[in-house]
Amino acid sequence: MCSWCWGFAPVIEKIQQEYSASLTMKIMPGGLRPGMNTPLLPEKRAQILHHWQSVHTTTGQPFTFENALPEGFIYDTEPACRSVVSVSLIEPEKVFPFFAEIQRAFYVERENVTQFAILKKLAADLNIPESRFTPVFQSDETKQRTLAGFQRAAQQWGINGFPALVAESETDCYLITVGFRPIEALRRLLDTWLQQHGFN
Repeated sequence: MCSWCWGFAPVIEKIQQEYSASLTMKIMPGGLRPGMNTPLLPEKRAQILHHWQSVHTTTGQPFTFENALPEGFIYDTEPACRSVVSVSLIEPEKVFPFFAEIQRAFYVERENVTQFAILKKLAADLNIPESRFTPVFQSDETKQRTLAGFQRAAQQWGINGFPALVAESETDCYLITVGFRPIEALRRLLDTWLQQHGFN
């Protein structure tokens, strides 16, 4: 539920395509606004929609602006993050497609992906039935794994913005970028890191 992460989605796809022989890609929930429990104020809504416009202009990613973030919307990102963790535990190979479906549902289809009913429908669309998705989503283990992801991003990696791309080996990790960068800039950074670690 981070607009710049939606803008970054085509870049991630290119990295997956070009570096699949050298890198294993994983999604780590960062926790943009976990646990929010009050509706967006009008000025905050206007600020967020301004960011959306910037992302659209910069990246070309589609947005539906009309009636987006309706009155009373509570921007709690924890359920969406937890649903991604859930799918990673149920069928790991579907986690990137599921992540993409959440983003498209939120930014293009104006679905309220803070709601469990929407999240389980998106999982079902990828042939993950409610009977499998619900118990994992509701389990204490998944809640703890999601929270641990938030803590790892903030405390271990020092990430204070999104999207963020971290390269990790057995011996170290390196923050490739915080914030949107085009694939051309990231290729140089990734190639340098891989060469330093003898991966290519």
